[in-house]
Amino acid sequence: MNESVASGLRAWTIQRLSAVYMLAFVLYAGISYTMADATGFDPWLSWISHPFNNIVVGLFIFSLLFHAWVGARDIVLDYVKPHGFRLVKLAFLALLLIAMGLWALKILLTVVAI
Repeated sequence: MNESVASGLRAWTIQRLSAVYMLAFVLYAGISYTMADATGFDPWLSWISHPFNNIVVGLFIFSLLFHAWVGARDIVLDYVKPHGFRLVKLAFLALLLIAMGLWALKILLTVVAI
């Protein structure tokens, strides 16, 4: 198997695994939050402050950002032809996703500290 095929298969696998995790999380969060009868900020804060929920939310955010990176990277690599412009777009996308990830991490750590 050549490197290009292996890279494409790896990206495809990562996309599918992250999508499965995100679906499982949405189902868990929806059921868990609904069963907790959490309507309002304080019940939500209590729910997300629980260490298990905080960890799975963090993994969800990481999975979402990674899923977005793989998908957007593939689109840029497939459809943006000038290599210099492609590199700029990928660098901007990476910085944007890293910034969003750090912002989400800060929020999750702040919630745990409350």
